[in-house]
Amino acid sequence: MQKNLLLGVEAIGQGAIDGGMSGVYAYPGTPSTEITEYIQENPLAEERNIHRKWSANEKTAYETALGMSYAGKRAMACMKHVGLNVAADAFINSSITGVNGGLILTVADDPSMHSSQNEQDSRFYGQFAMIPVLEPSNQQEAYDMAREGFALSEETGVPVMLRITTRLAHSRSGVVRKDVLPENELLLPTDPLQFVLLPGIARRRYKGLLGKQQLLNELSDSSKYNQYIDGKEKSLGIVCCGIAYNYLLENYKDSVCPYPVVKISQYPIPEKMMKKLDADCDEILVLEEGYPLVEEHLKGFFAKGTPIKGRLDGTLPRDGELNPDHVAKALGREVYEGIPVPSIVANRPPALCQGCGHMDAYNAMNEVLAEFGRGRVFSDIGCYTLGALPPFETINSCVDMGASITMAKGAADAGLIPAVAVIGDSTFAHSGITGLLDAVNENANITIVISDNESVSMTGGQDSSAYGKIESICAGVGVDPDHIRVIVPLKKNHEEMVKMFREELAYEGVSVIIPRRECIQRASRRKRNISRQANH
Repeated sequence: MQKNLLLGVEAIGQGAIDGGMSGVYAYPGTPSTEITEYIQENPLAEERNIHRKWSANEKTAYETALGMSYAGKRAMACMKHVGLNVAADAFINSSITGVNGGLILTVADDPSMHSSQNEQDSRFYGQFAMIPVLEPSNQQEAYDMAREGFALSEETGVPVMLRITTRLAHSRSGVVRKDVLPENELLLPTDPLQFVLLPGIARRRYKGLLGKQQLLNELSDSSKYNQYIDGKEKSLGIVCCGIAYNYLLENYKDSVCPYPVVKISQYPIPEKMMKKLDADCDEILVLEEGYPLVEEHLKGFFAKGTPIKGRLDGTLPRDGELNPDHVAKALGREVYEGIPVPSIVANRPPALCQGCGHMDAYNAMNEVLAEFGRGRVFSDIGCYTLGALPPFETINSCVDMGASITMAKGAADAGLIPAVAVIGDSTFAHSGITGLLDAVNENANITIVISDNESVSMTGGQDSSAYGKIESICAGVGVDPDHIRVIVPLKKNHEEMVKMFREELAYEGVSVIIPRRECIQRASRRKRNISRQANH
């Protein structure tokens, strides 16, 4: 059969399309971004007019996907792990409302924090919500799970989480496509109060969710994605979760492991397989990417006190990505460490692109802030966060989306004057507006710099939800229009920017400075596309 060479994220996008999806809702965030980008550029998605526009943030994405499910259609929401924190309110409650059309939440976790603030493991959210969690071990399973997850959601009546990690998201493998399923017809819930979580209704529906747990356990025990693979050597039993199964097989010739293995790619944890492994083996090694969810569960699971090894006892590293070498060491096999990197080789830290408008804004800001001393600039998450590094060393915080404005307000409330917030245009639309409203309501003495490069540049230049709206949003929230000021961040405007920063830092109230210049990478791509179209 013909195979398509797909990234894990592309396999999920194709699987969702082939599974009869009517809409994808997402906010860009590495390593999940390319799922939606693949669907946006897919001819079949265009032909069927599948919804595939970006949302303002992860919460609005998930809620909109839930609305499509309410109408009986199949929908997917995509985000990275920290994005699920933003969507958690809607997500947790949706396990109680249940679904009408199939609903998949695809979450891409980022162990080793390649582009994230933490390593959190989204499987814990799935366990907390008491819903099925699918964790593919390869790209084919990623495709199959995305295609079949809608049906699982409709069968169980709850959302299904599809959890991947960075390595599977951004590696390629051959994927065989299957039949394209038709989209659902528009169909309203049979219970008109299903999605109305008044306390009396919520209590009834919560009992229903609890009552489904036996079914979810049975589906997990019988799932084709979970396997008990017997082995001759019973001194050790191995539990492999998701991509960790590949890491195990890479350590054995012809991918044949001598120990019994339980491969887990659907949760809840398959109890029957785990009890058989416990009965057969002297001790157990758990291989999982992320937090020790399965390991913690198994420590209280077995009656005979079988020793459990993994991340908690130091057999495997507690942080960072799992890899085949870690697994080899845990199995007692020799690992070639390679030649140490000479000390003369220096790290190359990330830096702003040459010609980036953020540079000119930081240079002007630093000149003015030198008069007050350092430690006054609260930043957000975006390219501009690199302003924490040399040569600028301007910003002093980066915690979560939207926190720049609220932290600056808190510092000003504590007496730190002047206090400055730096936030990007897309992040402002994502989570900054409510913080700005707090600041306006109390007339906080802060200066907010909305560094507008007219795109979500850090994740590839997607369209910003705030494009063309920032001034009107700020004025609508209540910022004095005389203190909403726009400037083009260029070297030739340096003195004007310095003057503007000095004036607004002196203003006792909420002021907004908008340095606006298109992202240089986006501008280059746009010009290349124009040139390409002209040549054709």
